Amino acid sequence: MSRPAPAAGTGVAPDSETLSGMYAGVEAYYSARVAKHGATPLGVDWSCQATQNMRFVQLLKICDFSAPFSLNDIGCGYGALCAFLAMRHGESAIDYLGVDLSRAMISRARRRFRGPDRRFVVGRAAPRVADYSVASGIMNVHVGYSRGVWEVFIATMLGDIRRTSRRGFAVNFVAETAVVTDAQAASLYRTGPEPWVRYCERELGCAVDVLDNYGMREFTLLARCS
Repeated sequence: MSRPAPAAGTGVAPDSETLSGMYAGVEAYYSARVAKHGATPLGVDWSCQATQNMRFVQLLKICDFSAPFSLNDIGCGYGALCAFLAMRHGESAIDYLGVDLSRAMISRARRRFRGPDRRFVVGRAAPRVADYSVASGIMNVHVGYSRGVWEVFIATMLGDIRRTSRRGFAVNFVAETAVVTDAQAASLYRTGPEPWVRYCERELGCAVDVLDNYGMREFTLLARCS
């Protein structure tokens, strides 16, 4: 019997000290990953380039490539999406901004990519409003916090993404049905789409589509802003 879906984002909000600690925990986790594995999919906790690219395909379905647009890449890591855009959409005019908590990640991204339309900043949220935002994997590792506290943290991140997205945003989650090891289960946040669809619709005022048929135990939400 499956457990009831949580009321996403309705727990007790962490105080500023706890919130800062959560951001610091996420930053430390991913800085350690990139220090160990370098600018590779393993450096941002993905298994391989092929699955990483598959996620990018889903996330970018929020964008209209028929006209120029601006894009915030939240949790950009070492800039893998920037490379994917150059490879798959090199003819498109995209004003790209990558944002990440980890200075180590941003340092690698800046060394790899240069140009007026390819910028990277260290931060919790985008410092500008863009047409679209995407976030790949930033909700997945709860760095030791309880499920309820982590869900309030996710709601905070989604609120920041919505606030800085003019036309829409896309995020992905590990599905509740994903099979993981005991070690992964201790740190991995898994969920069904329903609570976060409701949250984005009711609290953030978005129309949401769920993509869950691309062959991986996860799903992507495409949230279009009204």
